[in-house]
Formats: sequence, C-alpha cells, structure tokens
Amino acid sequence: MKTVYTGARIFRGGRFEEGDLAVEGSRIAPAGERRPDDRTVDLTGLVVVPGLVDVHVHLREPGFPQKETVATGTAAAARGGYTTVCSMPNLNPAPDTPETLERQMEIIRRDAAVRVKPYGTITMGQRGCGELVDFGALAPWVVGFSDDGRGVQSAELMEEAMRRAAAVGRPIVAHCEVDDLLRGGYIHDGVYCRERGHRGICSESEWRQVERDIELSARTGCQYHVCHVSTKESVRLVRQAKASRLCVSCETAPHYLLLTDADLKEEGRFKMNPPLRGREDREALVEGLADGTIEVIATDHAPHTAEEKLRGLARSAMGIVGLECAFPLLYRYLVLPGTIPFGRLVEAMALAPRRIFGLEGGVEPGDEADFTVLDLEAEYRLDPATFRSKGRATPFAAWPVRGRAVLTVVGGRVAYDGRS
Repeated sequence: MKTVYTGARIFRGGRFEEGDLAVEGSRIAPAGERRPDDRTVDLTGLVVVPGLVDVHVHLREPGFPQKETVATGTAAAARGGYTTVCSMPNLNPAPDTPETLERQMEIIRRDAAVRVKPYGTITMGQRGCGELVDFGALAPWVVGFSDDGRGVQSAELMEEAMRRAAAVGRPIVAHCEVDDLLRGGYIHDGVYCRERGHRGICSESEWRQVERDIELSARTGCQYHVCHVSTKESVRLVRQAKASRLCVSCETAPHYLLLTDADLKEEGRFKMNPPLRGREDREALVEGLADGTIEVIATDHAPHTAEEKLRGLARSAMGIVGLECAFPLLYRYLVLPGTIPFGRLVEAMALAPRRIFGLEGGVEPGDEADFTVLDLEAEYRLDPATFRSKGRATPFAAWPVRGRAVLTVVGGRVAYDGRS
C-alpha cells in the first residue's frame, strides 16, 4: 500500500512543484496512478521540503539525562521538522571506543524518534589532548570525529588526527578554540562586556585555530568542517579555503545570524560558546550564508537544567536550545524580509548537510522518505514552556515567528504530527 500526500507544494530542484508525493514502505515512490488501496493524506495549503538535518546537537545521553535524553531530544527534533540529527560526543562515557560508543547506540536504537548519527571523539576522553582514538575502529559507526566543547590544542596532534580521519574517509568536525586566549572569558570581548565588568572571549580564540586547521587540511587532504562559526575572520578564512578548492565547510547557528552582543541581558539564556559577537560579525555571517561560504545552519542545541541556566551571565552553564525554533526564526527574520531566498534556507538546513556528511533522505523517487511538511502561514510567539526538549533556555523566548513544521516523516514513518 502506498501513502499519497496530495495538495502540497513540493520543494524539489530548487523550486516548488505542484503534484503528489507517494511513499511506499520506507521510500519515496513514483506517484503513478492511484490504486484502490492507496492511503491519501491531504496537505492542501502546505509545503513539503526534504527533512531538515542538524549536524550539531547535544542529546546528553549517556551521562547527563537530567539535561536531555535521546527520547526528549529527538522528540524536540521531530517537532522542529528535523528528520536527522548528529549527536555530539561530550557524553559520559565519551564515545572514544567501539564499546563506549555502543552505550550510546543502545539508547538511540531504543528511544530515538528520528535518525541519529553519532560523532566519535578525536582524542581519548574527549580531552583535546593526549592520545588519539582508533579512527579505523570507530569509522563504520560514526558520521565524523569531533572533540566539540574543546579545541585540539596541539597542531601536531591535529595534523595526525586529520591524516587518520582522511585514511578512513571521515571528516574532522572541529570546535575551534585556543585555550591560551580564553583568559576566563564567558561573553564576547566587546562594549557590553567592558561596560559591565564581565570577562571577555576574544574573536582570535576562534579564528586563530580555524586558520591553523585549514592549513592542516590542505596538507593532509582531510575533509574539514568548522563548528559554530561566529566571527567575521572565520568567515573570511573559510571563503579563502573554498576559493583554493580545499575540502572545507562550516556551519553557523541561528543565534549568530540574528543576535549580537548588543542584545545581551544579564540572563543565562544569552550565554553560549562561542558567544554572541559584534554587529560586523553578524553581518559577515549573513553575507557568508547568502553567498554559500557558510553551507550549513546547525542549532548547537545544548540543553541544561533550569538551575544551571539561572545563574546569570557569569555563572550559568554555556548553551541554549534550538531544535524547536530554528526554522520559524530564520524564515521570519531572514527569508520574509528578502535577506536570503527560501531555497537558500532549505539548502542550508536540509540539502547541504546531507551532501557534506553523506546522509540519506529526501523527496526524490528512491530516496528514503524523510521529509518535513511546513505551514508557512502560521504566526505565533515562541513559548519555551511548550518545548518537548527538557531545555528551556533560549534568547528568543516570546519572539514573534512565522512558519511551523506540522508533519515530520522519517523513513516513511510519521515521527511528529501537529496538524490537529
């Protein structure tokens, strides 16, 4: 039996098409002629896009279920329109061997509402130093290697990591941060920081390591992806790397595209790493997204307990949530004003992540049937109290937004249905 979704506009090949979308089993099937036993789902007035993909999500399990679980995090992903998420490795135990990775995989197989692709760590214990993991042993099971939350401090160690990752055909996905330049900082080293007596994180702490790693990528031939780019210098470096035809890509997050340090308040929901930067940085990020330098938008969904986020800027844990608000924010504040076209947003949130990381799913015949149905007319205010994530900390609380995922289908299976 086929399920035939009718009445929607389907976003394929960079444009909208009128027509039916048929699913048979777990895959997109040719629509063909209707059969008497076909099931029909009316999506009149809605839009279908390839399922959203977030390559930077913290699911917190195993180790920190008080912050998030695979069940709650993937339920949040499904509600936000995501059909695949890539889970970062700052867990306990860290996924640095097949045995520790299996602890995570057992939970994913049992509880995940959407596809979850884990990262393995670069270093044992995810310490950013010391001994490298066995890349060959982990490669069959991971989407890439990352020590997210820590930058690999030694150039020699990172070069060897890149050589080993290249040998097994997996990317290095780098959190870029020079520890010696942090100096106890926790927000951007800008006007807000200095006027209020906070400790600042300089932009160089990010871009200096991006610069180093791009040089190492050129030397080793490793596929290299930069996490959560936040500075204008990082955008420039990635643009230059692409002009040199290096296998380099990067992501940024909605908060860096929409906010600056001028928007800060003395609340933990404005604290993340890297921090909100200056106006020129935000402008460079938006320009980089528009021209394709920044290929991917990821949320860096990083939930914490309420108590951990209620200690103000100085003492709160780093990290905010984003899975359930990314699309409506970006659609409302970047697409509708004409800053970027709708197709560019779909490319950054659905197509480029699949291409860069070799992930399945889409809306073409033969694809795994991973797609998201959007109501682009829905207008509302973001309310963290309604989130399915355990995390509630977002700087976008009460922002007016437009656009909502109303149906999320993963492998032909409905993972979220919010049409009622």
